[in-house]
Order: sequence, then C-alpha cells, then structure tokens
Amino acid sequence: MKISENWLRTWVNPAVDSETLSDQLTMLGLEVDEMIPAAKPFTGVVVGEVLTVEQHPDADRLRVTTVNIGTAETLQIVCGAPNVRVGMKAPVATIGAVLPGDFKIKKGKLRGIESQGMLCGASEIDLEDKIDGLLELPNDAPVGINIREYLNLDDHVIDISITPNRGDCFSIRGIAREIAVINQLAVTEPAITAVAATISDEKKVVVDTDGCPRYLGRVIKNVNTKAATPAWMEQALARSGMRQHSILVDITNYVLIELGQPLHAFDAAKVQGAVHVRQATAAEKLVLLNEQEVELTENVMVIADDEKALAMAGIMGGLSSSVTDETTEIFLESAFFAPLAIAGRARRYGLHTDASQRYERGVDFELPIIAMNRASQLIAALAGGEFGPITLAEKPELLPTREAIELKQVQVDQLLGYAVESDFITDALQRLGCIVTLQAQGEWSVLPPSHRYDMAIYQDLIEEVARIHGYDNIQISLPVIDVKLAKHQDQFELPQLRQTLVTLGYQEAISFSFADAKLEKQLNPNVKPLMLANPISSELAAMRSTLLSSLIPCVQYNINRQQSRVRFFELGLRFDYQDATSIHDLKQIPTLALIAVGAKTAESWHGKAQPMDFFDLKGEIEEILAAGRVEVEYVRSEREWLHPGQSAEILVNGQSVGYLGRLHPSLEDELDLGVTWVAEIDQQAVLQTYVSNFTELSRFPSVRRDIALLISDKINVSEIQQLIEKTGGELLDSTWLFDVYTGQGVEAGKRSLAFAILWQHPTRTLEDAEIKSGMDNILQVLENTYQATLRAS
Repeated sequence: MKISENWLRTWVNPAVDSETLSDQLTMLGLEVDEMIPAAKPFTGVVVGEVLTVEQHPDADRLRVTTVNIGTAETLQIVCGAPNVRVGMKAPVATIGAVLPGDFKIKKGKLRGIESQGMLCGASEIDLEDKIDGLLELPNDAPVGINIREYLNLDDHVIDISITPNRGDCFSIRGIAREIAVINQLAVTEPAITAVAATISDEKKVVVDTDGCPRYLGRVIKNVNTKAATPAWMEQALARSGMRQHSILVDITNYVLIELGQPLHAFDAAKVQGAVHVRQATAAEKLVLLNEQEVELTENVMVIADDEKALAMAGIMGGLSSSVTDETTEIFLESAFFAPLAIAGRARRYGLHTDASQRYERGVDFELPIIAMNRASQLIAALAGGEFGPITLAEKPELLPTREAIELKQVQVDQLLGYAVESDFITDALQRLGCIVTLQAQGEWSVLPPSHRYDMAIYQDLIEEVARIHGYDNIQISLPVIDVKLAKHQDQFELPQLRQTLVTLGYQEAISFSFADAKLEKQLNPNVKPLMLANPISSELAAMRSTLLSSLIPCVQYNINRQQSRVRFFELGLRFDYQDATSIHDLKQIPTLALIAVGAKTAESWHGKAQPMDFFDLKGEIEEILAAGRVEVEYVRSEREWLHPGQSAEILVNGQSVGYLGRLHPSLEDELDLGVTWVAEIDQQAVLQTYVSNFTELSRFPSVRRDIALLISDKINVSEIQQLIEKTGGELLDSTWLFDVYTGQGVEAGKRSLAFAILWQHPTRTLEDAEIKSGMDNILQVLENTYQATLRAS
C-alpha cells in the first residue's frame, strides 16, 4: 500500500525524520518496501505571475514575457509554451536554479532577446505532464513562494507491505495508530461530523444473505458530479497510487485510503425499487465497471435492485448503475461484509480491487457509519447536494464479537524469555485500543478493539507487547533447559541417503505416482495395472507398481536429446495391489530406485569411458547400504524383466528387500534403451536405526592364510563366506573372496574360489598351532557341507 508521508503526519507527527519513521514502521511489522521522494531535488523555482506576453520579433513560436516573482523587479523571460498568457501563474526557474538532472539556469539570449529565467512545465520539476505547455497553477497561488513548499513536493511516498493478518493497516488511520503507539502520541483525527438529513428520500434495503451483517445506504440528490476535485485531494490520491476520476469517485477513494472503509456510489436513477443484498443466481450475468462481463455463481454476493444485479458486493460495481457526468442523484453504500463471504471471489474472475483486498482481510465492523459520515461531509463541502436519512439494515447476531482474553505476567515472561514490566504491558495494550482490566497482580482481562481481528488468544497479546516494546530490546540470554541425556541412536535418514546417491553421480528425479499401463505390463507381464478413474493423461493412467515405470521415460527423454550417460534415482511410493481385494488393501511402499545408462564414468583426458557392468552397480548399492549399516545377502534373481545372468535379489535376514541388475535385453530393445542397469530397494530396509560401536585396534600382528577351493558353481559365494565366518570362531577377524577361476584344469560344473582369511587376537600374538587348527576346521566343514576340496597349485 502506498501513502503520502505528509498526509500521514497530519494524523500523527512524531519528532523523527523520514528514515527513522520508515524504520519504525518496519520494526512494527509493516515492512517498508521503499520510500520515494514526491519529486527529485531541485532549487530556485518559485510561483510567478505572467504580466505581459509579446511576440518574439525573430521567432514565430517564441513569446517575450514579463513575470512577477514577488521581487522589486520583474523578469523578462522568453517562452515557447503554447499556453502562456497574461494573468496565468506558473513555476519560474530563476537565474541560478538547478532543475532535476543537474540542469542549471543561466542568464542568456534566445534569438537576440535576453531571458532571465525559465517558465516551467510539470516535467521540468519532476511532475507528470497533463497538458502540452506550462504547469498552470491556481489563481490564488501566492506569488514568490517556493514551488516545493506550495506543491508539497518535500513529501515521500511510502510503499508498505501489509501482512494478511493486518487488514486494519490498509489506511492512513491504521498506520497512524501504529506510529502513535510506538511514539506514545495521540492520533489527531479529522473532525468528522454527521451531515443531517435535509430531505426524506431513501431507498429500502433488504439483506437476504448472512454474508452482510451490516449495510448502510443514503440517497443524496442534486449532487454536482462535474465539480472539480481540489488539488489537495488529487495530490493525496495520486501519491497513494490512485488515478483521478470524477469528484464522487475521488471522494470515495479518499475515504478508502484515509479510513480503510470501501464505499460505492450508485446512480440512484438507475436503481429500480429497493436495494437487495443477496446471493447471485446461477448463470446470472453482470457487466462490471471495467466493462468485463462475468457469469456469476450462487456463492457470489451481489448488490441488486428489484430487477437485476448492480454490483459484486465488496469487489466491484456494475457499469449499468455507475455514476456519470449526467448523474444528479446517488445512492451511497457503506457496508460490512464478512471476510469469508468475499475471500477468493475476486481472484476467481481475475480481479484484484482495493475493496476486495480489504474486505478479504477484514474491515472494522464499526467503521461503516464513520465512513458514511466522512464521505457525506466531503460531498457536502465539495459537490453540494441534499441528503436523505441513513438507512441501516443489519443482522446483529451475525456481527463479529470480541471476547475478552485472559493474560498473565508469567505467560509473557515465559514466552518472551525475559521480564517485561506489568505497567508497560497495561499501557501498551491500552494504547493499542484494548480495554484492559487488572484482575489481580500480574493478571489482566483484555478486550481487543473491533478493528483487530488478529487478537484472539493470549499469545497474540504477548506478540503485541513484544512488538511495542521493540524487537531490538529483546535481551540476549541462554535458555534454562532441564536436559536428560538418553542413549543416542544414529539414524540413516533421507538427507544422508540423498547425499550418498548424489556423491555416486546420480541425479534425483521427482515424478508422478502414476504410470503408463503399457510400460507396467512390459516390466512385469503378470501385473494387472490398477487404473485411475480420471487420469491426467493416457500416459499417467495407472498406479505404478515399480518406480521404473517413472524413471524409464525420463531416461528415454534424455537419450532422445543426445544424452548418452544418464543416471537417475528417485525416492517415492510404489503400490502393491496384487493381493488387494479393495482400495483399502492397497499398500504404499516407500522405495528407492536407481537407473543408469551409458559409461561407468564420463569421458575425460586421463582415461577412456569404460562401460558399466553388474559389479559396478553392485558396488554402488553396497556403498549405499554400508552408509546405513545394513548387512545384506545376494542371490540370483528370477524376475522376468531382468537379465537372468546379471541380476540379483537383495536379502536382509533372508527376506527380499529389492533387486539390482540389468534389464532383460529383449526389453531393452523394445524400449530402445541400450544396456540399462536398474535397482529397487525398500526404503525401510535402508533407513535403519543403529548404535555406533567403537572397537579398539589390536596392537598385535594379524596372520593371513589363503585357500583356493574347487566347489560346485551352483553354490552362492555368500553362503560359503558365511560358513567360513561361522566356523572360524572368535580368532577369525575377516574373510573375503579375491579370485574366481573357471576353465582349463577345472572340471565342468565347478569353479575355483580363492578366499583370504585373516586371523588376529586383540590382546596377544597368535600361535601357529591355533591358526592351523582353525584352518583345518574350516576346510573340514566346507568338505562335509559342500564337498569342497583344496585346489592343487
């Protein structure tokens, strides 16, 4: 909201400069976006009166004038403005004046005639040009007065960002109340007196909706709608961002900015019968003041007469009942509309008006009568007229009620974290307009004013106390907290999981939970897609049973745009509905999915791009699982859409929690992907809670023994490794596979597996006999269990 600083200071004028005033508003929660001077700096310009005008002897378009600027001697000024004439008053830049843009006025000659200054148009003193020529000042403008003083140009336009909860501050009156409170001053409101009725004419008002608890109207006859808007009002409106219209519109806009109450004037001759406040009928149409035709719905409130809708209540008037230059009789409206009855209606029709902006946030329900009297007072003074009685229609039971709020000193101190004197609390709340009753020492009953909708609970009052006390005065202190330390458990959480995946070179994809039913069937022929009743599109018509249904189209999109190396991951929901008999049986499973196409690493100067293989993917999966302290096993996967020799199930405690591997080559061909590596893991299996344990490193040497076993190729390596670890006993530190061989010297159906076995004791050096006994025991168990034999060297 834009307001004039000088206008604001007529209501409350603290002894602070403009910058400090701006800072005060911001610290009150009314953030000042910018403070713009009403005009750029300039000097040496005064009000002058043209005494004579003569034709320049050597230039058809120039005139030689003599100008009175209130000094003993008149000035001779050569002027080319088409509107210069004897008797007019205009700004005069005297010798030595400096105009905006650092333009300096010097004595000179124009076509041989001396010129002792310059007569100015509006743009030359940084105002808007409304005519071609000089800025014409009123006849009563004092000759010789500084033009900045006369036109009030040492003013600022303050642009304030009002938060949604402070609808009471959408006015000069509301801002003035805030400034008065912080500076402990009284607000000087203009003297508003009721204009007595001089005629008996009135319009019957019928309220047929709960959205309008209070409605005031008044007939005013013989209004001079062609009266000129006074310069002071025009200036105030312009600096508030309002364009000048007719006198009646300017007065209602002036009251809107001044008090915050929207008003509307109807041409009374165009209102047939009574005035009705009602809900619109279905498909009812209305042409608004902006000439936009809208089709109304039943939840839109309108002002209507006996025949038709005249205006969208609280938003915009209609064109058919608008005031024109021929209007002589008006019906002036001032109402309280419930915020929920107006909220959202304007946006639905692409409208954003000053009235809707205020009504949506809440206008003081006691304000309509004050605004009606203020507008009547201004109309009588500026446009004349005969005034009928004020018609009031209201539903008192629907008017907002202000409930008293109980507040305690201990609540204030506890919430703010520091002590505020009780006298200050009482004074601050009273200056905010609250009725404060001291019930006991440190306990108050506070009744908020009618304009403060945002005060409802005691925390709201404490916020006001802190705001008035000053955020800069909040004391810096450490809170006193009674802490009981519990056993700490680390949690591998989503941010860490995301960071691990990004470190591995994957980018996160975020997609819909819906997929293409055809792709779902390609990935798993046995699935029966669960279709949506109202899909977004045919490509997003089924609930996805795998995140690959979402990631594969992303990869295809990138490959089609010459991106040869693509690596995505997604954390989202997949839906298990195979065993569901109703929608209530649908399982939503948080899942991590990976997909990779192209080289293992990007091509660079220090190495060629290497193709990715199964073990590259498995290594990345193990790095993810290791970050979460998850211990898993792998077995060959039997999933139809995966490569039968390059895929594996991921087991935790013997249960499958996901898979990894390459897509089946035939599916890769169908999808035009090339070699594609994928993985899916249940998030619950990865995001585990664990307790970090520290084991001291042994100071004693370890002993390594290697064995190469001839064993059936049908046996999983993980099973062999688990058996070694189980059999080795407490002296076995670790074991790992370091070589696999098949071919010459190894009979068909078998393979050679070489394991490293590390032995170590934490407190002493091991003896050869202990190590030999352990190795013999391992070999014996492997032979008995898997018929494994040592491979001859």
